[in-house]
Amino acid sequence: MRTGGEVAVECLAAHGVELVFGIPGTHNLPLYAQLERHGIRHVSPRHEQGAGYAADGYARASGRPGVVITTAGPALLNAAVAAGQAQSDSVPLLVLAPGMPRAHPSASSGYLHEMPSQQRAMSGVVERSVRVMSHAELAGELAAAFTAFRTARPRARYVEIPLDMLAEEADAVVPEPQHAGPPAPASAALAAAVEVLRAGERPGIVAGGGVVGAPDALRALAERLGAPVITSANGKGALPEDHALSLGARLNLPAARTWLEECDVVLAVGTELGESDLWGPPLSLSGALIRVDIDPLEAHANHVATVAVIGDAGAALAGLVDALDGSPGAAADPSVAAELRARLDVQYRTQAAPWLDWLAALDGALPGDAIVAGDSAMCCYYGAIGGLPVRRPRSFLYPTGFGTLGYAVPAALGAKLGAPDRPVLALSGDGGLMFTVAELASAAALRLPLPVVVFVNDGYGEIRNEMEDAGFAPVGVELPAPDLPALAAALGCAGIGIAEPSELGPAIRDAFARDVPTLITVPEAPR
Repeated sequence: MRTGGEVAVECLAAHGVELVFGIPGTHNLPLYAQLERHGIRHVSPRHEQGAGYAADGYARASGRPGVVITTAGPALLNAAVAAGQAQSDSVPLLVLAPGMPRAHPSASSGYLHEMPSQQRAMSGVVERSVRVMSHAELAGELAAAFTAFRTARPRARYVEIPLDMLAEEADAVVPEPQHAGPPAPASAALAAAVEVLRAGERPGIVAGGGVVGAPDALRALAERLGAPVITSANGKGALPEDHALSLGARLNLPAARTWLEECDVVLAVGTELGESDLWGPPLSLSGALIRVDIDPLEAHANHVATVAVIGDAGAALAGLVDALDGSPGAAADPSVAAELRARLDVQYRTQAAPWLDWLAALDGALPGDAIVAGDSAMCCYYGAIGGLPVRRPRSFLYPTGFGTLGYAVPAALGAKLGAPDRPVLALSGDGGLMFTVAELASAAALRLPLPVVVFVNDGYGEIRNEMEDAGFAPVGVELPAPDLPALAAALGCAGIGIAEPSELGPAIRDAFARDVPTLITVPEAPR
């Protein structure tokens, strides 16, 4: 006999969960009563949205699912934005929350945290949203969630437990974890892809977030083909960006589009080739397109594939390497990638001019294994994504598709807990920082040495520019920043302001030596 709370937590422990993020509340206490007993650590951010972003950062940095526990109603809705971001970027995130009792009337009755339907609200946000009605169903649903995280495209899921069920005892069996992995690609699809690749003379590779778990296979195939590799923001670092074949995470630049549309074969691995990656309409490819993706629904998304290879990216790329005879095509000439990189560099430097010196200083101060959690800020999407070198996967965390604000600080907190041996830095603008600035207090309480670099442009600089470009006076975007170093100090952190790029490296190195976060403000020049 187990309570529903015990079934839930025992399922988490059975599937290797060691850490959850959340905030306790009146309705979820039976879950909290079981965490310590089952060896699961709990971390309390200051807001449920911060809990969600922290779980997302934990998952991206560690490769393990992130778990969020909220209470009912407003707390769950606070976490919904973060769940939407995880859903968009294929991050394995599980949200657990209590809901109204099973006998609760369908009509409003004034119950605490009552809303028409939490399950329906979350169904528009995550991959799967379910309200369980028995202990057995709860155990089965959680087992299915963790199986899906391992075997399918990892996305966000929500499980609602009626609050009366959390405290009620019943017979329940917690299923043993299934040791299944992602599906192996079909041999016929691999053979068809090999034939297309052998016929190609101007190959190119697009690497998305779906390949970050298979960097060695990606590198081996790129070198076998002699094919330049360009990545999406989520694929950044899948091939070291100092590799001779790497074009970096510059898929949005016009020269990248021109090159891909002139390739006679493009291999796209683990990417939607979506508008948020390209910053524009779908590609108009003139050559063949090979798609490698774990999700069959992505086989022809945004562009119809010539060959679709459905299955694990690592297995698919390794299979292609083994099947190819090793004779390189014309693109094996190293000057091809070098010339492409030079054209991309020119366009990137024009786009990123206000941040170039700062990014060079940042790169010089970061250890080679550092993780950077970026916000949806101009310094990131115009600057760091395309120009801050990353040499290993799971090293640049960025809210791509959903494009939320306030991601950087809580995601950096989660990343540091998920990869405690790696240095972690947050990169933000002042507008986004203010969404979740309270999480500096959470990181300070955990004694985390996080440098938080904040480019200050007094509000929402991107939207201000768009308004001015459209020909009307800015409205609602001029938000003078408070004294951010003083605010950081009030939240238990260190805080300094610097004015020159030469000051940034020493400030970051000092920050890594502290045992609390250090907020470092820098001025952002107008566009």
